[in-house]
Amino acid sequence: MPTVLDAVNAARIALCERLVRPHVRRTPTIDVDGADLRLAPGRLTLKLELLQHAGSFKARGAFANLLTRQVPQAGVVAASGGNHGAAVAYAAGKLGVAATIFVPRVSSPAKMQRIRECGAHLVIEGERYADALAASRAWAERTGALEVHAFDQDETMLGQGTIGLELSEQAPDIDTLLVAVGGGGLIAGIAAWYAGRIRVVGVEPAAAPTLTRALEAGRPVDAEAGGLAADSLAPRRVGERVFPIARAFVAGTVLVADEAIRQAQEALWRGLRVVAEPGGAAALSALLAGAYVPRPGERVAALVSGGNTTAVDFTR
Repeated sequence: MPTVLDAVNAARIALCERLVRPHVRRTPTIDVDGADLRLAPGRLTLKLELLQHAGSFKARGAFANLLTRQVPQAGVVAASGGNHGAAVAYAAGKLGVAATIFVPRVSSPAKMQRIRECGAHLVIEGERYADALAASRAWAERTGALEVHAFDQDETMLGQGTIGLELSEQAPDIDTLLVAVGGGGLIAGIAAWYAGRIRVVGVEPAAAPTLTRALEAGRPVDAEAGGLAADSLAPRRVGERVFPIARAFVAGTVLVADEAIRQAQEALWRGLRVVAEPGGAAALSALLAGAYVPRPGERVAALVSGGNTTAVDFTR
């Protein structure tokens, strides 16, 4: 019987990349001196996925779902902390599909506004992602809409894995990639692409250690779900289909405090004039906080994965 490792792998990610390529951006990388970001001098590669459509990597998985699955007349429905919802709303709008997006009250105003701007029907439900997910599943059952899961879906992971394909072409000499973890679809897709060829390390808020707790328990388990990045990195548990990939190919995880994430946001702005949301800056925060310490000569990259924030306000 085929396993998720058969369904989500480098060959299938390459096929997915050709399918979604006309619809997503090939986001740039930038090599910086660590000193520019208040780190020890030395080369650091950043993959700027916050420049993707709808402000985050999630557009890749959204298009992968809508282009490979049969979409019913009722359209699609998604639950999200914000970024996945914005991405599904964007992809649905581009492909002429109706979309209903459920978000919890913890979702940021910037992400809610993105969803509305894309023309989707926005429903605010509950305090956390799990509440919005339950409401979205009830909607799908009632209307027949197609569920597009934020992370625990093969098509979602395949789409996110296209980041790994791009990065392997843009920065073929990196040894380690730091990736923020929420439900795990991003790190699972990327880790499936590399399949152990480099170290892929998960970075999680200490207030939302979903993958860390799962690796400790040997299976997905409920974890804390809070902190500064709760609108993007705080589901209650890592995905069931995500976990086997993470266990096989993720080198490990590190935990970071909210203050380290704030410092990473500030460092990106002061050093590069890059405005990242908390979840988008989390991977870099592992270096700033010393949660991940590179070995001498190790070539490290960090994924800056989202920029949907109200840190810059043009309404005044």
